[in-house]
Amino acid sequence: MKTILIMRHGEATPMQADDAGRNLTQAGHDEAEKMGLWLSKAHCPDALLVSPYIRAQQTAAGVAKNNVFKFSETTSDIIPEGKPQIAADYLETLIATHPQCNTWLIVAHMPIVSYLVDQLSPGNMPIFNTGAVAVISYDEQTQRSSYISINAPENL
Repeated sequence: MKTILIMRHGEATPMQADDAGRNLTQAGHDEAEKMGLWLSKAHCPDALLVSPYIRAQQTAAGVAKNNVFKFSETTSDIIPEGKPQIAADYLETLIATHPQCNTWLIVAHMPIVSYLVDQLSPGNMPIFNTGAVAVISYDEQTQRSSYISINAPENL
């Protein structure tokens, strides 16, 4: 069994014309570091898949302060308007080709994070607060997933 952790980026600056260039606020940086510490204790992620948008990259950097990744990649498949089927297929391919990685962290955005949970575990589409992490158990043999929980910085 593998674990898939799907995380929404931390709190970001307000919407602007260049959505990809939005930065985290100080609260967003704090959320990323708090969740990174929790992840290191609760799940020890060893693989990272992150959106190229600045706020997701900054969130991943905050999480990385307390975690070491054997595999890390930036992909446009998980930007806000990304296609969940493509993202799920790509993730499953990466899991199959990197058997040394047991816990995969995906750092992305609304609404793709909710749609990706539903794609992997149909019928489960949680709404993510900023910095929240959904936990999914994934059986690589059957390619079936089970939604476990969602954890937000304000609840830790």
